Amino acid sequence: MKKNRTDFQSRLGKSRKKHCGIQLMENYFKLNDLAASKELLNDIISYAVKRNSWIKEHPSVILHFQQAMRSFIRAGYLIALQEKKRTATIQLEDVSPSVLGLLSEKEYQNPLLVFRKAFKEYSIKEFDYFISGMVYLSLGIYNNLPERNIISPYIHLTKMLDAAYLILERKEKK
Repeated sequence: MKKNRTDFQSRLGKSRKKHCGIQLMENYFKLNDLAASKELLNDIISYAVKRNSWIKEHPSVILHFQQAMRSFIRAGYLIALQEKKRTATIQLEDVSPSVLGLLSEKEYQNPLLVFRKAFKEYSIKEFDYFISGMVYLSLGIYNNLPERNIISPYIHLTKMLDAAYLILERKEKK
């Protein structure tokens, strides 16, 4: 039987060194702001569904964002795999709903649940297909609408962005 391995290396890099999911997340947030990432993802999704319009951002910005999100998804997958035994549960007092965002209280206390849930429902290839399709449809005017459910992967990606930021924020506090 042939063993299938997931390629966590970017297509441009030459090295094959082992990466840590947390380091990849840190790199993602060094180059991308959380609010800007969520806003651009929202714009891409909304323009992908509109029939007679395309996104106003320069295509290079959109394609760079697509590559960054692919890297982010792989980092999330690594976190979900590596952190199975470890939990990041924190007992909290009353948390305001504005702080939670899309996360439930359980997910806010243990952000690793977000990644586990997302990768239980979708694979890396499905997330890649989703991102590629949304970018493709947002960059031009097409008569076709996305053929799959776009809401669930979008919600998972938004939750993963919030959870990753929360994990890194808690790591810095320690």
